Amino acid sequence: MADYLHNDVYDTGLSQLTSIVENLYICSSMPTTFTEASVTFKLGTKAAPTITGPTDRGAGGGREVTVGAISDGSISATGNAGYFALTDDSLSKLLAAGDLATAQDVTSGNPFTLTSFTIGIPAPTT
Repeated sequence: MADYLHNDVYDTGLSQLTSIVENLYICSSMPTTFTEASVTFKLGTKAAPTITGPTDRGAGGGREVTVGAISDGSISATGNAGYFALTDDSLSKLLAAGDLATAQDVTSGNPFTLTSFTIGIPAPTT
């Protein structure tokens, strides 16, 4: 592992999230593939979520992007949403996935909301 990486190295990877993410899905289980995120575990969708950055990451160093708060996501299935997925649907790619800050029960036909959250790459450790 490198003991040092320039911010440009981090930013190149993270900028993919700011430039090519087409959808944010909320899911019932942690997706590890595009199909799991967009079909198998999908409970709801927010098209074109706002993602800003990259910027300096706090404690521990590195870089991060911020996924903006969502107030108008659309629920398509009833269940317990505990995970998010960010995808490039045009190329059928799962770009990032993780736990939601708080799992929430959702009902088909209702909107969903999420608070903003960050996705980061920590600085190398020696």
